[in-house]
Amino acid sequence: MAKVCEITGARVRRGGKIHRSGLAKKKGGIGRHVTKVIKRNVSPNLRKKRIWVPELNKYVKVKLTARALKTVAKNGAYTTLKKAGVI
Repeated sequence: MAKVCEITGARVRRGGKIHRSGLAKKKGGIGRHVTKVIKRNVSPNLRKKRIWVPELNKYVKVKLTARALKTVAKNGAYTTLKKAGVI
């Protein structure tokens, strides 16, 4: 399965980590130098949850981020899932 939130649509993003060597000028060195740039993936904070929807009188299984889980708690399960097109 893809690493995508069913509510917010958050997915894996590509990024870069910059490797630097040397001592900072502020600490008495000659400055920090970029030695290489490493590609890396930034994954969303996903959870698989079974959410009770009282309006439908059943559980719904969804894969969502921690932020989306807070949205469900705030706005209600039925409203959030319907707006996202899950139900």
